[in-house]
Amino acid sequence: MLGAIGHPDVAPGILEKGILLKARFELDQYINLRPVKLFPGVDCPLKDKGPDDIDYVVVRENTGGIYTGTGGITMKDTPQEIAVQSAVYTRFQVDRCLKYAFEYARKYGKKARGKGKENTLALCGKTNVLTYIYDLWERAFNEMGEKEYPDIKREYYHVDATCMWMVKNPEWFDVIVTGNMFGDIITDLGAITQGGMGIAAGGNINPEGVSMFEPIGGSAPKYTGKGVINPLAAICSMQMMLETLGEDQAEAKIEEGVRLVTGKKLKGMGAGKMGYSTSQVGDMVAEFVAE
Repeated sequence: MLGAIGHPDVAPGILEKGILLKARFELDQYINLRPVKLFPGVDCPLKDKGPDDIDYVVVRENTGGIYTGTGGITMKDTPQEIAVQSAVYTRFQVDRCLKYAFEYARKYGKKARGKGKENTLALCGKTNVLTYIYDLWERAFNEMGEKEYPDIKREYYHVDATCMWMVKNPEWFDVIVTGNMFGDIITDLGAITQGGMGIAAGGNINPEGVSMFEPIGGSAPKYTGKGVINPLAAICSMQMMLETLGEDQAEAKIEEGVRLVTGKKLKGMGAGKMGYSTSQVGDMVAEFVAE
């Protein structure tokens, strides 16, 4: 488990590169798993959308693409300054991410959860412009699907269309797989549709090694020591950890506790607006799980 980190006195990029990205790369946590789930009682900014509409998962490739730092600056501070930032993917990186996504869709897709007729995995890319990287992704996606996962329905969405549908028709989605940068963007959009950063959780996963689970929001230093921060994102991160460890009964019990608290207890999700302190909210979930 990793708590939220950050402080206004620390320059941008220090913590992100020195801790978060370094941990992901050093531990080869090549999957970033981000559920987008609207819990009962949580306000949604999308008109006429409820928990049955917003319930899908994004599988983001987490160690390749444009965030690897490939590139540089030449002739800095001159009129001819050049900046290059390259997105690089190997077939190995793409294949292992896709395999995880297909397996996840088979186990946790809508059909597997009794919420749909099919388990669907959608590739989110930009094949009409990023014609090298997403050609690789699309070919690998279809080859693996045809050969190893004929039971999984495959779809493809451009990233801009994905953003539109996340707002207009989120009920269309089941499991989405995408590259690092697009995944970073669409998962934050998804977090807002599920009620904000106070409920959004994520996992940085190495299926063969050490994984790390964290609340998505920042550290909010102005609230330090006040006991008003919503702890549910951190609790949902622990739930994800238990799911990844195969503790299905325990993770289901925690999710049930969160649903109870959001649906019947909290007045709001924001800091200082819950009607309870941070500890009280955590205790309510813990007491339900212990029953």
